[in-house]
Amino acid sequence: MNMFLDILEYILPFALILFSFILGLLFEKRGLKLLKKFAKKTGWESYGIIIARALRGIVLLWFVIAGVFVATLSFPINTSVREFIQKAILATFLASVTFVVSKLAVSFVELYSNRGNEGSPLSSLFEIFTRLVIFSLGLLIIIQSLGIAITPLLTALGIGGVSIGLALQNTLSNLFSGLNILTSQKVRVGDYIKLGSGEEGYVTDIAWRQTIIKEFNENLIIIPNSYLISSNFKNYALPEKELLITVELGVSYNSDLEQVEMVTIEIAKEVMQEVEGGIPNFEPFLRFHQFDYFSINLTVYLRVNEFIDHLIVKHEFIKRLRKRYQLEGIELPFPIKATYIPDKKF
Repeated sequence: MNMFLDILEYILPFALILFSFILGLLFEKRGLKLLKKFAKKTGWESYGIIIARALRGIVLLWFVIAGVFVATLSFPINTSVREFIQKAILATFLASVTFVVSKLAVSFVELYSNRGNEGSPLSSLFEIFTRLVIFSLGLLIIIQSLGIAITPLLTALGIGGVSIGLALQNTLSNLFSGLNILTSQKVRVGDYIKLGSGEEGYVTDIAWRQTIIKEFNENLIIIPNSYLISSNFKNYALPEKELLITVELGVSYNSDLEQVEMVTIEIAKEVMQEVEGGIPNFEPFLRFHQFDYFSINLTVYLRVNEFIDHLIVKHEFIKRLRKRYQLEGIELPFPIKATYIPDKKF
């Protein structure tokens, strides 16, 4: 009988761990599916998916941790060893909670950023910064829970931080410039910008050291954050992505300007309605503004969804307008200049 109890005393802890492992598997397969179904029924499907992804694999770990903890209470081991194991269990549990909170925070911020009016994606710098803050707090909580005083550690980190800051001035300058870019919202991922030095393209990412711009021909431009924030640039996506564009042209002095205006506006409306990238409900307009050497010049104003759409809209407008001008007999004059040659006596 005593032998059976002794065997049971050693087998029971392993049985508890195995039982908790099986229970964790069942809960992860069934429980997370039920969570998704409940979230879908209540209209919170996106949140349910995010929570389920964050908990996948972690729930099983928590059940195993619980099983190991209970097993240590019944397993015949030394008290100091038991305390060490329990502290390791606590540290593992807190680390897993920190990991889950980090994933949830980044996912929720990404969800809300994509739900905004502009649908601006989350930059890698903001994601790294969010994870860094959460993991730092989690690490401090773990150290404190293990009975280690964190005050001397923070003091040492503060002194060491000064030395590190002096050694990494350029890196820190780019880091804080990147944070400034993110918080000011003057440049966002997905915006089309043009620098004063001529580089232009879509912002694909704002990282901790540089901002990455993708040109229309698929080339990447890497710009240090400190350079970007101190330079002049034009953001074609602010204050909104819709953009007013202009087309400059000139007609002959023999043209009927009333007819020119009517025909040009008609073609402009047609382009706005039919060409992808145009704003269908926008009323295009034109203004005559100059008597030039060989033509009366005018500017046509159109509106597009975003900067890159001006290419196809201008392309179609010029083609259709020239064809219609030819049908209406409206002349687009060649550039000419009168030349004065004084009389010379030979």
